[in-house]
Amino acid sequence: MDTGKNVYEIFFSALRAVDPFFIVKENADRIYPEIINGKFKRVILAGFGKASFQMAGAVEESIGSDLITDGVVITKYGHITKDDARSTIQDTGKIRVFEAGHPIPDENGLKATGEAVSLLKNADRGTLVLCLISGGGSALLVSPYTGITLNEKQIITGLLLKSGADITELNAVRKHISGVKGGRLAEIVYPAKVISLIISDVIGDKLDVIASGPTSADNSTFQDAIDVIHKYNLKEKTPVSILETLKKGREGLIPETPKKNNPVFKNVQNIIIGSNQTALNAAQGRAQALGFQTEILSSEISGEARDVGKWLAEKAIKCKGTEAQRSKAQTCLPAGRGTKCLISGGETTVTVTGNGKGGRNTELALSFAREIQDIEGITLLSAGTDGTDGPTDAAGAIVDGSTIEKAKSLGLDPDEYLADNDSYNFFKKIDSLLITGPTGTNVMDVQIVLVE
Repeated sequence: MDTGKNVYEIFFSALRAVDPFFIVKENADRIYPEIINGKFKRVILAGFGKASFQMAGAVEESIGSDLITDGVVITKYGHITKDDARSTIQDTGKIRVFEAGHPIPDENGLKATGEAVSLLKNADRGTLVLCLISGGGSALLVSPYTGITLNEKQIITGLLLKSGADITELNAVRKHISGVKGGRLAEIVYPAKVISLIISDVIGDKLDVIASGPTSADNSTFQDAIDVIHKYNLKEKTPVSILETLKKGREGLIPETPKKNNPVFKNVQNIIIGSNQTALNAAQGRAQALGFQTEILSSEISGEARDVGKWLAEKAIKCKGTEAQRSKAQTCLPAGRGTKCLISGGETTVTVTGNGKGGRNTELALSFAREIQDIEGITLLSAGTDGTDGPTDAAGAIVDGSTIEKAKSLGLDPDEYLADNDSYNFFKKIDSLLITGPTGTNVMDVQIVLVE
């Protein structure tokens, strides 16, 4: 059996299920009646995230470019697919497209957000705002709160990313040093009608966390943001202006982000149209079609990547039912011949202590490979659905029982690479990286384990 080919096939089945163009097309009937029946004088499109370009193309094709008055789309560098006719925004001049930095915000993101805010602040009761929100929006939609510079926001973002903070913690801070996140975009466009089509990239599909919830009521507070900075011992490294802003907010000198029941959300409709669970269900369907006994372990995998790698390896070894394990545990799926497929998804974290290069998927894969060393018949693919894993050009990696032996034959010490958070270079040297290029979507990560 070609396990490498099969894990690829299962993974790409998951990606196809969360293709932003087709997901938006499938939900177009939620938009069109509003436009026709609402008698709006203006229809403004505002997209931000890794999938926003494809989402905008789908909206334009579904409702017709004539109905769109203006628009701004902000996506990550390299995520504009002009060679794909089905998702290309028509060259009418109505929708301005920007590329910007992610996960660290940059000047292009600041400029693009300024353009979006200038457009949206003129929205009124006769305006329908179509927001297209996807993962990456927190970095791409950037408008630092008064008194905070872009550089200072870049500093705190980098510190939190390296600290091991999860996305909820990271975004609690981002929302409270921003003029557009945490429901503040809804404040800007009020009293206009807002429909937000959202592709979720967070565990639990929390509206206030996805892209830092620009059109959603915020469940976090200034105190929560302060607590995150203290939790990861970042107070001494955090720019003074950020600490002062958070302190003023806690003391009530700066308005809190808008909460539930705030009238600015009266005309806002937030609709989740795709998620990690969508991708996992498709992966399960394809694995079953290939004849594998299949189980979805969870769509909410979190924690340190290397710890999750060990946990997944333990699951795989139990399913393998090797001589060493038969006396210790039952297999995780019904006994019988054939290949078993374990599927999981979510978003792990990496606490960076080394100087290497890597992402959460390659670190998870390296940890997994160490645990299954010399065990035949176990293969793992771990990858980001957006096609990028941390600050690298890889989506993740594919490993099996021979991975560590191959590395050692080349003089590589897997323990040293793991200790230095250098999993990308480890897999690059043994040609085990999974490189897809930008996929145009983002619903966190997927792990596929095949056990013969």
